[in-house]
Amino acid sequence: MMQRPFPPEEYSLKATTPHLGGAAAGDKLTTTYDLVEQMQYLYVRVVKAKELPSKDITGSCDPYVEVKLGNYKGTTRHFEKKTNPEWNQVFAFSKERLQASVVEIIVKDKDFVKDDYIGRVLFDLNEVPKRVPPDSPLAPQWYRLEERNGHKVKGELMLAVWMGTQADEAFPEAWHSDAASIPGDGLASIRSKVYLTPKLWYLRVNVIEAQDLIPNDKTRFPEVYVKAMLGSQALRTRVYQSRTPNPMWNEDLMFVAAEPFEEHLILSVEDRIAPGKDDVIGRTVISLQHVARRMDNRLLNSQWYNLEKHVIIDGEQKKETKFSSRIHLRICLEGGYHVLDESTHYSSDLRPTAKQLWKQNIGVLELGILTAQGMLPMKTKDGRGTTDPYCVAKYGQKWVRTRTIIDSFTPKWNEQYTWEVHDPCTVITIGVFDNCHLNGGEKANGARDTRIGKVRIRLSTLETDRVYTHSYPLIVLTPGGVKKMGEVQLAVRFTCSSLLNMMHLYSQPLLPKMHYVNPLSVIQVDNLRRQATNIVSTRLSRAEPPLRKEIVEYMLDVDSHMWSMRKSKANFFRIMGVLSPLIAVARWFDQICHWRNPLTTILIHILFVILVLYPELILPTIFLYLFLIGVWYYRWRPRQPPHMDTHLSHAKNAHPDELDEEFDTFPTSRAPDIVRMRYDRLRSVAGRIQTVVGDLATQGERLQSLLSWRDPRATALFVTFCFIAAIVLYVTPFRVVVFLAGLYTLRHPRFRHKMPSVPLNFFRRLPARTDSML
Repeated sequence: MMQRPFPPEEYSLKATTPHLGGAAAGDKLTTTYDLVEQMQYLYVRVVKAKELPSKDITGSCDPYVEVKLGNYKGTTRHFEKKTNPEWNQVFAFSKERLQASVVEIIVKDKDFVKDDYIGRVLFDLNEVPKRVPPDSPLAPQWYRLEERNGHKVKGELMLAVWMGTQADEAFPEAWHSDAASIPGDGLASIRSKVYLTPKLWYLRVNVIEAQDLIPNDKTRFPEVYVKAMLGSQALRTRVYQSRTPNPMWNEDLMFVAAEPFEEHLILSVEDRIAPGKDDVIGRTVISLQHVARRMDNRLLNSQWYNLEKHVIIDGEQKKETKFSSRIHLRICLEGGYHVLDESTHYSSDLRPTAKQLWKQNIGVLELGILTAQGMLPMKTKDGRGTTDPYCVAKYGQKWVRTRTIIDSFTPKWNEQYTWEVHDPCTVITIGVFDNCHLNGGEKANGARDTRIGKVRIRLSTLETDRVYTHSYPLIVLTPGGVKKMGEVQLAVRFTCSSLLNMMHLYSQPLLPKMHYVNPLSVIQVDNLRRQATNIVSTRLSRAEPPLRKEIVEYMLDVDSHMWSMRKSKANFFRIMGVLSPLIAVARWFDQICHWRNPLTTILIHILFVILVLYPELILPTIFLYLFLIGVWYYRWRPRQPPHMDTHLSHAKNAHPDELDEEFDTFPTSRAPDIVRMRYDRLRSVAGRIQTVVGDLATQGERLQSLLSWRDPRATALFVTFCFIAAIVLYVTPFRVVVFLAGLYTLRHPRFRHKMPSVPLNFFRRLPARTDSML
């Protein structure tokens, strides 16, 4: 069954008018939450109790507190045999869902059969005070417990009850009435949280040489290489076939290391005895805590490290003490590079690792994550579709995660976050996910949070100090085609602290200086980025609550480098879109040359004569023309930030087999006949590319053959022509040459013929190296 195609507007950006700030008349507005709609909550802070009476036969008391408001009920943890317990827990009840006019705080004694009632405190919601930050928190007070009939009983409870908004400091850690059905071990996975990317360094290991190596097999010359390992990263040098015990490599090995440094650098010198069989000659272990750090390209001092020989005695590995082999290394942590953990096309941070090299921030980015609409069911629970959505936003080193809204297709988060901005040419990424870990870690073991969609916003496309409120389509690509999962409503504001500093940044390099002074190869950057994303996803998945690996990889676009026929087509048409203006200009000029519109051609002749007579007007005319075009286009400048474009991505017209290939694992998991068909298709596409590349090479080799005397007659003709042209151009004024050449190019069709020109005929006859190709 084919999916119903959405009309084009369904995938487009929609302007919205939310009631930001959301305060009623006379209320104090909060300045920290002015990009979201205010949501009212009833907060109950249960601090502690004292002098609680015992209800058990044993005379002990195992107290806990139950906060009840209509059908919603939250409970604290219980203490065993304690009459003066301290809980310090906060409960939050959404005002939209209040079903009663009284909140009841009950103290109970936990028992095996039935929990005993100790006492309660009642609050009329009409009498509860309001609090809006930055007001100081409401001080808790002692309240005497009472029976159900209103009589006072022994025991007191310290409480604070107030009405507030999501801007309250207690909001992130509070128990929410929306999550009443979530067990205690799953509560941690639904709370909002801020994470920080670990500080990443490039580790450069310059392997210079080794000295006094003693191979185990002394009957042959060793084929030695150095293998370096840092955690799961492993690199090695080339194999050095040495007739001496002092091999030399002088190779750089690059790793990614993260603070705090948990792994050691392990280097081993190994002898390749046979294919797949290596013998360890010696090894050394280096702690990164003591490795030198450099901020520029200065050469650091190298150091000799002793190699330890390991021998196996009775199945145990022991260290051989008398061993004189050494290895010469130059190791440093590179602070002048930016460790790329994101795709370079939409990086959110471009600063170097070392904080000493950071420049002053140029502004502040504020993001309000408001609501979502039209979300689809992502899983089935109790026979019906359900979704438990939450958002993750990433900019720079700071990740934020909103709270999870339980079982809602129209969630309201209304959470606001702030980032410092150091470069406007960066991108913030916002992803929406379905939480599959609400039943706690053990019950949800192996489950993966499902992606609902992603939004990218480039800061340089935003006007400063303007609040953008739009509803962004959440679009995902599935093996069945493109699918709209809903819409997320965001409010974005980019505030610039210094316009002059921001304008100055446009003249600065995008990456830190070391990327240009001592550049890394494309293969190195790709491998290091893969290692960096692996480290970031591993570290963040160990946080509490964890930001899971599948979330981090989706936000960082880990699989963006994988082959995709759809992306290849999209990129081809992007190139054609860039070249189409040039093609249009060429066609227009061809029409001018063929006098399709005589009046326009005559005007071009007049303009050409003026520019030949006054060549100093050429550059001013070009720049004036570009200026006028820019001013003219200002009327139609984009008013909205960019969003995911299904047409540009060629997602709507992708063939099902191409999508199945895009979602295939690496290495492939498809049947051999499907893989054979795709391989043949790839060969066909590569054959066309190969032909185009070969044609380009042929034209280049023909240019080289003009002076190479490969064709002696052609080169003799060309050299003779160059000599005559040099004399003619020397005695003829340059303006006359340009004038005659222009008139010849713009000549009337009566003086044209359809046969190729003499220079083109000559060029096509020149030899190329295709004759020597097998």
